[in-house]
Amino acid sequence: MRSRWLEAVIAALLACALGTACAAGRKPPRAPIEGPRYAERADAQRFADDVAASYGLDADWVRATIADARYLPGVAKAIMPPPAGTAKNWALYRSRFVDATRVRAGLAFWRDNVAWLAKAQALYGVPPEIVAGIVGVETIYGRQMGTFRVVDALATLAFDFPAGRSDRSAFFRDELEQLLVLCHLEERDPLTLKGSYAGAMGMPQFMPSSWLRYAIDFDGDGTIDLHASGADVIGSVANYLAQFGWAPGVPTHFGVEPPADAAERAVLLAPDIVPSFPAAEFAQRGARLDAAGRGYAGQLALVELENGGAAPSYVAGTENFYAITRYNWSSYYAMAVIELGAAVAREAGREGLAVSAGSPLGEAADQVVGQRVERDVRHLEAVTQLE
Repeated sequence: MRSRWLEAVIAALLACALGTACAAGRKPPRAPIEGPRYAERADAQRFADDVAASYGLDADWVRATIADARYLPGVAKAIMPPPAGTAKNWALYRSRFVDATRVRAGLAFWRDNVAWLAKAQALYGVPPEIVAGIVGVETIYGRQMGTFRVVDALATLAFDFPAGRSDRSAFFRDELEQLLVLCHLEERDPLTLKGSYAGAMGMPQFMPSSWLRYAIDFDGDGTIDLHASGADVIGSVANYLAQFGWAPGVPTHFGVEPPADAAERAVLLAPDIVPSFPAAEFAQRGARLDAAGRGYAGQLALVELENGGAAPSYVAGTENFYAITRYNWSSYYAMAVIELGAAVAREAGREGLAVSAGSPLGEAADQVVGQRVERDVRHLEAVTQLE
């Protein structure tokens, strides 16, 4: 049984290697090449039994779901890091995400959801340009939400995480568990959900655990829809950032010239993106902050953005810069979100669509949000009971 499964995996890997869509530097295939089902894997079926017992789920349903999951060689390939020695390049990275296509799509998203962006800012303190930046970087406002069956992607990484990088199979096993819990709670079919090669879903690309913990029914219609409801997407992204420490009214970063002395620069870079130094220590170590940064009372991080063979770029990141990196643990990602959001906000301002921190939806909308909060509390209580 096991040998037949391995033979099928090898055949799928060869097909992926020979296919032009899986060639180096290409995007993941629209129709992923499929390997064998996990019905033949005893470890996968034991996992199904354990999940059913742990969460009180229907064992036959869980086993059938896992049995239908397939190994996807394209997922195993996509999760691998770039080749050793590949230089990071902020200018190139930025050009991929801050472009005319995303700005136009972002402006349309802003137009359609300006009231919900304002409401999210009023409730959570997260500016609309940050929410818009995240949704734009993640999926171009819903245009690219992923073509992989989520159960296939998660099963592949849970049971057959590729060698050659640090093993994250335990993380993906947890996410596969949470997918089953999510589908049980919200009466979804786990075999129809599509997402990224890592199992992220919807416009904001939430992993199943994030969907359960942070997704909200922001428009109060009784369902959480991160695929088509701009309101739910906006509310959920803002809620996520708030839960990870977003501080209302605090900038994301300040301009800075790093210390000329390499040793002093290394001290400031050592904590990476974690804000660890007051502005006064930046100055003591030879870093030159802009005027706003010099007057900032909180902690700062010296963030280095490499530019290939050119000189690096630097910013002084605040706690809000760090909060964005809790969405995706990358300073390059955070800067792309910030700059795309700023570009979209500029265009929205030109159309008179600037958002204030007030609540433009009125009393009726406040009642809807109150009902939404009550539903979210009940939802979280159900998740807690299952855990």
